Amino acid sequence: MSYLGRSTGMFALAVLTLTFGLSTAALAGQVNTIKDGWLVMKVHSEFVDEDVLSGSNIDVDVKNGVVTLQGTVPTEAARARALEVAKKNDGVKNVVDQLRIAPAAKGTMDKAADKTASAADKTEDKMDKAGDKSASAAKKTGRAIDDGWIKSKIYTQYLADWNTVLDDSDIDIDVDNNVVTLNGTVKSAAAKAKAVSIAKATDGVKDVKDNLKVAATSR
Repeated sequence: MSYLGRSTGMFALAVLTLTFGLSTAALAGQVNTIKDGWLVMKVHSEFVDEDVLSGSNIDVDVKNGVVTLQGTVPTEAARARALEVAKKNDGVKNVVDQLRIAPAAKGTMDKAADKTASAADKTEDKMDKAGDKSASAAKKTGRAIDDGWIKSKIYTQYLADWNTVLDDSDIDIDVDNNVVTLNGTVKSAAAKAKAVSIAKATDGVKDVKDNLKVAATSR
């Protein structure tokens, strides 16, 4: 092969390598653009149906794929499950555990007890009507509707609207005695209205305090 041929081949290889590198970087950038906000909602969405987390009130914070869990859980088993659920999500690089174990509030325990009793009553009635089918259905009593559940439930519903009006939103939800406070930013007035509407319609919510701001768009 001539010197000119070798030079041309090396140049083509260098261009191909550079192009591939730029394409890979661009793809990584696209993947990371929604990861943090999306992951907050995704992790919360998986907390909703975890019975062991009844009485928990967990905050999920994500920065560059690193998930930090703060707040309270009622037992060590609840802590372990929360960490396990968070770690299994695609895009999670690491999970920082800052959870504290604290007994569930009395109101939460009363609600859980009432729910269990109600489920038991329904089970007895259904067993008379449908036998084994009812007994199987009765095994799942579900997570109690408390502050922590309300927070995760709202985030779950926000996740469903991520690809429409709520994309690019950065919303922080606080719940105290069933009163929801929304802080953070959304991309439009329509997104703000949607976020507030979803929160108000969630089971157990008594009131919603709207502190959301519409982010300024650059031109």
